[in-house]
Amino acid sequence: MLQTPFQLGSLELPSNVFCAPLAGCSDLPFRKMTTSFKPGLVYCEMVKMDALVRYDPHTFRYLDYEPGMHPIGAQLCGSKPQYAAQCAKIVESLGFDVIDLNCGCPVDKVTKDGSGSGLLKNPKVIGDIISEMVAAVKIPVTVKVRIGWDSQSINAPEITRIAEAAGAKAICVHGRTRAQGYAGPANWDYIRACKQEARTIKVIANGDIFDANSAVKIFSHTGCDAILVARGTFGQPWIIEDIYRALSGLDPIVRSGIDYRDSLLQHLEYVICYQSERKAMLDMRRIGCWYLKNIIGAKKLREALNKSKTIVEVRDLIMSYPWAEAAFKTQPEEAEAATCEC
Repeated sequence: MLQTPFQLGSLELPSNVFCAPLAGCSDLPFRKMTTSFKPGLVYCEMVKMDALVRYDPHTFRYLDYEPGMHPIGAQLCGSKPQYAAQCAKIVESLGFDVIDLNCGCPVDKVTKDGSGSGLLKNPKVIGDIISEMVAAVKIPVTVKVRIGWDSQSINAPEITRIAEAAGAKAICVHGRTRAQGYAGPANWDYIRACKQEARTIKVIANGDIFDANSAVKIFSHTGCDAILVARGTFGQPWIIEDIYRALSGLDPIVRSGIDYRDSLLQHLEYVICYQSERKAMLDMRRIGCWYLKNIIGAKKLREALNKSKTIVEVRDLIMSYPWAEAAFKTQPEEAEAATCEC
């Protein structure tokens, strides 16, 4: 269950509860929100190895972080072993604590060249890329996979053995196939199978961790060494604190509408400081939906935020909403998978 601290290779982490890389979501403002609740490790958004070796400035912006975000990991996506060592060295030189190889992203534009979950079709290449990274850097190398390309080709346990032999310190297993996308429940049985195959490599469980109770259940069901929280952080950055309390046998903290308001406003301020106003407005349409999705009667506010023209208007709408009277759905909604759990 909860380990404080948690050892990952030569690196000592504060805990074994991590925050996932989320393409299109886990930017600097998002990570400022989650790191305030002290996860054991937080990842930046996925970056493509091909772009990294070209020193593309847009790609490097994905790797922005602040000193207080340590320990922090970078996730690389690509299918060319010849780029692996150079990319790993770049990431290490930027001060990252961990490097992760993405073998989980299911979107077509990533898998079409064999990257992301496309690598699940070529386990040997996964091993080759990991080996190149491990030989090039001193920081721990990890890998994130889905359980297989589809239900007829479940191979996460095999990849666990390959990753361990190649020198990876941990493998994170998302309990869905590539074919599933984000549909249907995650199958934690296959995560447990990976843990049973592991000898020295740590197994990190991922998939359907939307609240503290599900975190407790996935530890118990799989016997995993750590967990990776992904969409569960949307609109509730405090989920890390909730999980810590549940795993420590403490009562949950009941969050009020005021807590949601204050968190949404703080997130807004971080976005404003980091993005242009136009980009901040677009981001807030998505971020606002995260915080409001489980509040009864918040549809009109969501619609108003989506139609807003200025940041001043967004702030005024949030401040004028009757948060103190907010009531919450008894069955919380899952966040929409408008992005990629990478």
